[in-house]
Amino acid sequence: MKPTANALLAWVAIAAASLLGTDLAAADTPPPLNLRVEGGKDIWHADNDFRLRWDRPDGGGGEPEAGAANLRLRDASGSLTLLQTRFPGNIGRIEYIHVPSPGRYTADVWLEGADGEAGPMASATLLFDDVRPGPSRPLPPTGWVAGNAAAILAVEHPAAPQPLSGIRGYAISVDRGSGSEPCAGSARCSLAETDLRDGIDNDTISLGLLPEGANLVHVVAVSGSGMRSAETRSAVVWVDATRPTVALQGAPRGWANGPVRLTASAADGLSGMAAAGPNGPFTAIAVDGAVPRADAGDSAAATVSGEGSHRIAFYARDAAGNTGEESPAAVTVQIDESPPRVAFAAAQDPAEPERIVATVSDPLSGPDPARGSIAVRRAGSRQPFVPLPTTVSGGDLTGHWNSDAFPPGTYEFRAMGYDAAGNGTSSERRDNGTRLVLVNLPKTPAGIVAGFGGRRLVWRRCSRKDGRRRCRREEIEPFEQRPSSRTVPYARGLSFAGRLTSAAGPPLGGLPVEVVETFDAGASSAQRRTTVQTAADGTFLTRLPPGPSRRVEVEFAGGRTLTRASSHAVRLNVLSGVRIQASSASARIGGAPVLFSGRVGDLGADISTTGRPVELQFRFPGSEWSEFRTVRTDAHGRFRYAYPFSDDDSRGIRFQFRAFAPAEGGWPYEPAASRPVFVTGR
Repeated sequence: MKPTANALLAWVAIAAASLLGTDLAAADTPPPLNLRVEGGKDIWHADNDFRLRWDRPDGGGGEPEAGAANLRLRDASGSLTLLQTRFPGNIGRIEYIHVPSPGRYTADVWLEGADGEAGPMASATLLFDDVRPGPSRPLPPTGWVAGNAAAILAVEHPAAPQPLSGIRGYAISVDRGSGSEPCAGSARCSLAETDLRDGIDNDTISLGLLPEGANLVHVVAVSGSGMRSAETRSAVVWVDATRPTVALQGAPRGWANGPVRLTASAADGLSGMAAAGPNGPFTAIAVDGAVPRADAGDSAAATVSGEGSHRIAFYARDAAGNTGEESPAAVTVQIDESPPRVAFAAAQDPAEPERIVATVSDPLSGPDPARGSIAVRRAGSRQPFVPLPTTVSGGDLTGHWNSDAFPPGTYEFRAMGYDAAGNGTSSERRDNGTRLVLVNLPKTPAGIVAGFGGRRLVWRRCSRKDGRRRCRREEIEPFEQRPSSRTVPYARGLSFAGRLTSAAGPPLGGLPVEVVETFDAGASSAQRRTTVQTAADGTFLTRLPPGPSRRVEVEFAGGRTLTRASSHAVRLNVLSGVRIQASSASARIGGAPVLFSGRVGDLGADISTTGRPVELQFRFPGSEWSEFRTVRTDAHGRFRYAYPFSDDDSRGIRFQFRAFAPAEGGWPYEPAASRPVFVTGR
């Protein structure tokens, strides 16, 4: 139980157990054997909560004896009694003893026998101190600490007066700015957390090898009772173990076309590169193995000149003495001050006379693989050259001259080439030294007509004579009159034909033309090109394979005497492919539903992962088609729907059902319906 506290003690609770014995004489009442303070002898306590223990003669295993235990609490001088209390029974312990304030106290304990006679007294010392020591300031090393040297830290003593328990030592923590505390508790430090434990004068410690940069050291003083300073004080230990970084500015990524001014710039984020005399930081740069030029501070400059390759070495030393002189950084600077040589091919390719080819060569940096141009103008004129579409591949420039776009006459050409250093030069001459001059003769315009179907249309002409009907077949040239669009079922190909002619009318046979099919948005491929050869009469015929809806046209590239040409575009509309089937040809009213299933072919690239909608429609004799459900296919185009027949009016009626694929954005097919299936209600 916990008795009520008086003015000096908060409260004292007693738990006791003792042997139940017979009457004993006063001389038989033993003293409290081995009276002790829980927590250790002569140990200062930070908690105002003391517990006394003593050994009972029976070992503490029996019932409590008759009698009592008495406690008297005296002050530090031992002359003033603060409390005297009697507890029934030989209890073996007294708990929850509170003292009035920090200090040293004496606790006297004696026992009474069953007849009330007091036995000998035993005493113990209670040490209480919950006063925090003053703050301690860490005294870090001056300047920078090398990364391979241990950092030695001194600790400033806390200001007087010190706690009654004295200073046990100091607790220390080191972090990188995370705000750690030397001890886990906000008011106390354990013995294990106290890094310096031999009193107030044991104030120097080695922190060992610390990581590079700013290391924050936090210190608190710890009293003899384990109370810590209320304020944690911190300081920074600076460590620099890395050589400064040096970057070279002004060095070209590739070749330079003249002298290069280089600057080596050093940086050190720790000890720094501020100039501080001959023994301070410096930056050095050396060209082609010559004596390095060293300038105090964080930069040094040099000029590199002369064609060829030059090796540049550079390094620096920081304020902590870290230097890269043993293994300096190095780059290579390449200089090419001479322009390249540019020349046209010695002759035109008879197969492609409008292709203009020039070669760029350079013995040092080589030709620029990304720059160059070819231009054209009338020969002998002062008009500016007109650039031609030019491709650059290695050292070759290839211009594409569309002579159809220029009036007849004589034309001269100029090639502009560059080397990898940026030197440029132009030339109007071939490799053999002659000027490149070409004559543009008038070309005959070519024309193309094309459309769906074969080379010829066969018409059946019929007439009546003498009451009898007579018919004959005629072949006509259909290309001029063909429709501009055609609609075909899903997965159906279609013939496509046309004729290539000159402006004068004669057919152009034996020449290649290109059929270009541009598919609608959502198709798996955007375009398909097919090359076909014209027949002797200038006609050509190909078959457009099955696929999505598309635009179709024909292109002719022209030739030495013929202009380029293209046909009018026509459109091929392809219906969606959709099928449906029913699980039964009859349905019982109120019975199991009929399962309609089917498939839509080729979902296209854009919507194949989400499927597409399909309308399920029905009608009965004499009615229009009506939608009764819209379903969505899976990623493979399949769909299923169970339809129950529940209306008695459906009995005996033969219904038609179909699936309809409506138009949808990103769907490269036209709306279409499936063949109907028949289900009779019964």
